[in-house]
Amino acid sequence: MSFEGKVAIVTGGARNIGRGIALVLAWRGASIVIADIDEEAARKTAEEIAALGVQSMACRMDVTKRDSVQRAVGRVLERFGHIDILVNNAGVVGNPGWYEHETLREEDWDFCYQVNVKGMVITSEVVAEHMKQRRSGKIVNIASVAGRQGRPAIAHYSASKAAALNYSQALALQLAPYNINVNTVCPGILWTAMWEVVGLRYAFTNWPDEKLTAREAFDRSIEQRVPLKREQTPEDIGNAVAFFASDEAVNITGQSLNVDGGNFLN
Repeated sequence: MSFEGKVAIVTGGARNIGRGIALVLAWRGASIVIADIDEEAARKTAEEIAALGVQSMACRMDVTKRDSVQRAVGRVLERFGHIDILVNNAGVVGNPGWYEHETLREEDWDFCYQVNVKGMVITSEVVAEHMKQRRSGKIVNIASVAGRQGRPAIAHYSASKAAALNYSQALALQLAPYNINVNTVCPGILWTAMWEVVGLRYAFTNWPDEKLTAREAFDRSIEQRVPLKREQTPEDIGNAVAFFASDEAVNITGQSLNVDGGNFLN
């Protein structure tokens, strides 16, 4: 499975799952664009990828602002001339301090919607215009197993990821006449900066009397919910993305794949 000659944009690619996806695609030969709101972090990851011997580029992108996405995509096209793969990975779980409130605030719902749903829509629309002209392209959206079934501790996040799953199906039908595949990967339980925050909420919600740390809540979630008893890694998600973005998946569109150790069976 080689991506030599292909150009891939990974939104939110500077850290965690996004970085893992970018590395997997780079290992397979793709030129990588790290698009992130944190330009300095994006630059560091792009430099790490360049050290692997493939072309890389860092650009600042705020997925909630169409003009920011258009500027970034314009820079990519100016440098590489084409875009073959878009990975919509940028995501949030709430405003800073959201987990400290017993009841979710309206701004937490708004923030999740702005990034996880609207950001995916804006970025897909901008990049799809280029892909439609070429009548070729792969879009892989990153949702979550939380979108399969609402979680009481992160209701706002679960709802946004359910919307992402539904939107991906609609987009797949919209873009099929242009030979563009759209699929979704649903990560399970990964120890990332996001989970360090989510773990505090889980600990408070599920085990209020035990005063667990975030990591202890994470490990307990793996033990109780994952049949394979293994946490997932950013590279696991990257491997699933690579499959959907490859020619081997040419006749797969509008589908979603859980990478979760058997947590949810769909």
